[in-house]
Formats: sequence, C-alpha cells, structure tokens
Amino acid sequence: MAVIIGMDPHKHSATIEVIDETGRVLATGRYRTEATGYAEMLTATQRFTDRVWAVEGCNGIGRDLAHRLVHDGETVIDVPAKLSAQVRVFATGNGRKTDPVDAHSVVLAALHAPNLRRVTADPELIALGMLADRRDELGRARTETLCRLHRLLLELIAGGAKQFLLGPPSPRADRDDHTERRGRAGPAATGRRADRGPGNHRPQDQSCGQGVATTDH
Repeated sequence: MAVIIGMDPHKHSATIEVIDETGRVLATGRYRTEATGYAEMLTATQRFTDRVWAVEGCNGIGRDLAHRLVHDGETVIDVPAKLSAQVRVFATGNGRKTDPVDAHSVVLAALHAPNLRRVTADPELIALGMLADRRDELGRARTETLCRLHRLLLELIAGGAKQFLLGPPSPRADRDDHTERRGRAGPAATGRRADRGPGNHRPQDQSCGQGVATTDH
C-alpha cells in the first residue's frame, strides 16, 4: 500500500506523519536531525515499503533533509510553505502553528495537490559531500598516525614527546623567514651591506690591501 510521509523540518528536529491513500493516519513521530536521529527516522519508516516523502520547503529549511533522503534512495517531493499554510487554515479553521499540525498540513497538501516537484540530487551537493567525506578520512588518518608516533616516542623518550608534533620547516619557510628579517632590519642595514661590497672599499682599506706606504720628504 502506498503511503505518504509528511515532514515539518526544523534545524534540530523533524516531525513526520504517515498517511495512506485515504488520508488515514498510520504513524507519527518526532526525530532529531543529527546522524543518530536521522537513522532512527529511516528505521521507523522502513516498514512502509511503498513510500513517498513530502518535505516542506525543500529550497529552504528542508533542503538538507530532503537531499539526505534522496541520497539514501528515497523518493521526495517538495511541498511549498504557502500551500501547506493554506491547507492548515482550512483543516484547523485557524493559522495556529504547531509541529504536529504542520506535518499533518504538509502530508494532506501532498495527498491532494497534483504536479508537485520531485526533488533530485544536486550535483554540487554531491561534489561537496565527496569532499567532506574525503576530509573526514584524512582527519582520521592523521589522528591514527599521530597516535602511533606518540606510542613509539613513549618507548624512546622518558615521559613521551610533546602533545603537538611539528615537522621540520620547509626551505620556502626558511627563505620567507630570512626575507622577513631583512625587511625588519630596514633600508639602512641594506645600504651598509651595499657599502661593504667588492667595489665599494674605503680608501684606507685599499691602501692597506696594496701595501702602499707614505714617507715624509
């Protein structure tokens, strides 16, 4: 039996309501949007094999959850906030907003409104997800490497090494540091070094170097 799962999404939580084709409520729930709560929500809806998710505001606050569901192979349709607000007024007789009422309005709008937009995977979000996964892998690999190094250093050094390990500076860093020191010395020091160049000897230095002596007549 086909069911529709209406969702009222928020930043830290999501309220859902499941109805069948006749509008009969089959299940309700409220879940957190972090990884554990999201997994619990998916597990709770797995018993409905033929299911469609109706998420309010897939271009706004519901964008994250909608694309996570699409990424996990779920069918998701976008319910505009204005449409669910109209349904809420007709269903309750007033515009009062609560999470269960909003979820009910969303799922009723999806049941009766034709031609709602189906959410598809965004290539940019897929690329960002791949980059985020790669970043997490690199972070875990770095942590594991540092843990192994600290364990080995503990056997070589009494008390172990410092908490933060730093590698040797790169040659470019050495050059940059040397350039920075020269800049702090100022133009006067640069001029003095130029005066001591091969072609700028003082007259007395030249006399001493050539072994010239003066005599009194």
